[in-house]
Amino acid sequence: MPPTEPRPQPQSPAELFRVFNALALRGFGGVLPFAQRALVEERRWLSAEEFAESLSLAQVLPGPNICNLALMIGDRFFGLRGGFAALAGMMAAPMALVLVVASLYLEFAHEPVVTRVLTGMSAVSAGLVLAMALKLSRSLRGRGATAWVLGGLAFAMVGLLRWPLLPVLAGLGVVSVGLAWRRLRP
Repeated sequence: MPPTEPRPQPQSPAELFRVFNALALRGFGGVLPFAQRALVEERRWLSAEEFAESLSLAQVLPGPNICNLALMIGDRFFGLRGGFAALAGMMAAPMALVLVVASLYLEFAHEPVVTRVLTGMSAVSAGLVLAMALKLSRSLRGRGATAWVLGGLAFAMVGLLRWPLLPVLAGLGVVSVGLAWRRLRP
């Protein structure tokens, strides 16, 4: 087996701050697809599998997924100091932008062009989330069919049949945890 070269790592908490700040500015309103590309493909700080595992944990913790992910990745490299640096980077610029955009929205919300722009932005966000799901599905290694079936069932039940989201997620969550447990059992 050939030796594997060491994976690059951030050099300081300040670098974590800069990278997560840039991520926050790149994908305002939908950062996860950009985070996957930057952390896995561009910087190679994480493998696709490590990113998917961290994202899975981030999704079950309370709070925004990307903030949880920033905390975990920062902590992984520099402990609590790194976690706070990554989280601060993720939140600094968007907080300032939200304040500016909120004041502009209050002023111009009645304009039809604003409504059309926001409608277009929602379609772009949905496309970015779908693109990230497709990229992450490559790291499932043989488990992809189950994930697609569960995702399709969720879409059909909530999107087409209009069943309430919480019972659907609870039911499919129990099924998916049961399948994962069965797969991991010796």
